[in-house]
Amino acid sequence: MDKLELKGQIEEFIYQNESNSYSIAVFSTEDQEVVTVVGYLPFIAVGDTLKLQGKMVVHQEYGEQFKIETFEKLMPESAAALEKYLASGTIKGIGPATARKIIDKFGEETLTVFKFEPIRLAEVKGITKDRAYEISEEFNEKWEVWQIVSFLEQFGIGANNSKRVYDALGVNAVEKIQENPYILVDIVYGVNFYNIDRIAMQIGIPMDSDYRIKSGIKYALLVASYNGHTCVEKENLINYVKETLDVDEELVKNNIINLNVSSEIHLVEDKKDEKEYVFLEQLYKAEKNIAERLCVLRDCKNTKYIKDFKKEIKKHENKMDMELSEKQFEAISQINENNVCIITGGPGTGKTTIIKFVIDIYKEQKKKVVLCAPTGRAAKRMSETTGEEAKTIHRLLEIGKFEEDKLGSIDTDVTPVDSDILVVDEMSMVDVFLMNYLVKAVFLGTKIIFVGDPNQLPSVGPGSILKDLIDSKEFSTVHLDKIFRQAAKSKIIVNAHNVNNGINFIGKKDYREDSENDFFYINESNQDKILYQILSLSKERLKNYGDFEFFTNIQVLTPTKKGKLGTKELNKYLQAELNPKTNDILEKTYGDITFREGDRVMQIKNNYDIYWEKENRNNLKTYEAGTGVFNGEIGRISKIDYTDKQIEIEFDDGKVAWYAFSELDQLEHAYAITIHKAQGSEFDVVILVIPPSSNMLLTRNLLYTGITRAKKLLIVIGNKNLIEFMINNSEVKKRNTGLKLKFKN
Repeated sequence: MDKLELKGQIEEFIYQNESNSYSIAVFSTEDQEVVTVVGYLPFIAVGDTLKLQGKMVVHQEYGEQFKIETFEKLMPESAAALEKYLASGTIKGIGPATARKIIDKFGEETLTVFKFEPIRLAEVKGITKDRAYEISEEFNEKWEVWQIVSFLEQFGIGANNSKRVYDALGVNAVEKIQENPYILVDIVYGVNFYNIDRIAMQIGIPMDSDYRIKSGIKYALLVASYNGHTCVEKENLINYVKETLDVDEELVKNNIINLNVSSEIHLVEDKKDEKEYVFLEQLYKAEKNIAERLCVLRDCKNTKYIKDFKKEIKKHENKMDMELSEKQFEAISQINENNVCIITGGPGTGKTTIIKFVIDIYKEQKKKVVLCAPTGRAAKRMSETTGEEAKTIHRLLEIGKFEEDKLGSIDTDVTPVDSDILVVDEMSMVDVFLMNYLVKAVFLGTKIIFVGDPNQLPSVGPGSILKDLIDSKEFSTVHLDKIFRQAAKSKIIVNAHNVNNGINFIGKKDYREDSENDFFYINESNQDKILYQILSLSKERLKNYGDFEFFTNIQVLTPTKKGKLGTKELNKYLQAELNPKTNDILEKTYGDITFREGDRVMQIKNNYDIYWEKENRNNLKTYEAGTGVFNGEIGRISKIDYTDKQIEIEFDDGKVAWYAFSELDQLEHAYAITIHKAQGSEFDVVILVIPPSSNMLLTRNLLYTGITRAKKLLIVIGNKNLIEFMINNSEVKKRNTGLKLKFKN
């Protein structure tokens, strides 16, 4: 779609986000058309004259809008336009009446008066000489502020972040950046350090500048956080910065000391391994908050303690017609005895049974039990297995659209959790920032139960929360290691535990006689033959075997995005096989992806604003509506509408959302997804592909996580040597974290 250009004035703001200036506004064009515009408009007020570039889109709820991609602020070109600008109240002390007087007095000369002859403003009745200078100064200052936006473009910083820069640096932002461009690394999360470094060199910042070295140190710590670390060994940090910036080692050491003194970083000695670690302030503080808050929660009075607990358990066993195992009894007893408790274990070991039991026993005590999980799919699965409502942690805390473009803002206000018992599932996926918010929201006296499997893949964000809490030995922890009789019939569950224990499932014969035929392995090395197996299983063989239909039951998983058997290529092959191009099916190409009606797709970034509805399929009446679709949610394209230029998607949980053609960068095909993306989800049938890949990817916990995504049937396809390598590769990439140390200090 070609870009459009509009020129005119802002008439009214319908909505404006104060933190990032995302706006919805009424815009009057030169041709007297009135258009609703949406986008980032920092430093813009009613009456401003703008030149906008962007595209027309159709919002399902609000109709046609102009989506701003870039804009330029213009000086009002006519006396009428300037009067409208002044009358808007953007200049303190000038309202519609005074604006009219100024324009009547000076007409087309008004701008010249404001900029170069401010004393003449005193000729207007009601404006004193002092006030004339104040008005002129404010007018020119507001115009100068706008220059920040265009100045920042050379650093690759767009309008959406320019207000943050201004809020941090004030009206002298340009001068401060020219003096030290590296301050932008601290203000704008994700900015390209090397781009700023290059520009800094061009404007004459010395290579050995303290500004440069301090920024390089903090940037190195930031990059480490992208890889899951909350801290870096000091010696490694010194060597990395020294080599990357090509500066003397002593300069790096001195600047580490200076940053530590100013509390921008923290140095912590681990006496056990006699090493010193360096933390960014936010990561250090988040871990410190978690440790302190959990200890307070643990040590406060156990107000939810139930007397005669053994008798209560027996009563509920009879009521639920079940008998707890020794470990399950221990787990529930520990929950009664402690305010903070950790329950871990692999599939089939009874974690869900414990959650159900906790819900039942405490609800009978008139206690409020709240369930949550880190992702939408994990929360949905928790609801399905317990029969109770479960929310994502974000929704529970009503964090909403907190600053995702900052490194874990840790001071955002959260909604306190109104509960007596809080159960958090899939704890292995919780990172240090989400955990910081969660413990901050829990009232003293609340029992908090962390449930998870530490052998699964770690969180995408920094930290290793579940593992660190277990290793700290500060909290009551029960590890469930017995596979229950019914679960032991499943070869999926048995082989998941085998893999976790380093035992190869290939050629294994000692299954129970009544084992289910739910696990198959296809030994294949040739990538073309593996692809054939994937396509034929997806299209017809699984349909013939168990009446499994791809779009209802089957999910292809692979460790990687790249290569012939990575998600990018597999999605193309699977789309061509399962949803081929026909004259009857509409499609829309965006970039190098062709979206087609009927495609399975995944949301790949959090979108807090997108509107959705849920329909009751019995009477087709809308029974729920809201906003927000989040990273990892999967659905199908139900309709492509070229008239309104939008795509309709029905997600797995029943909500229907509409995406403008210009918003399709938020979606990708999901016929095949990575094992990482599948974490927290379960599928009836999983085709697990193990292609040749980086040794860093081919780990035991990746294979274990992939296997445990299947509920009814699992087919593993790959070379037996690669699978054996993965099972033996238990050296999970160690994350440097400091949470355990925080409990000691």
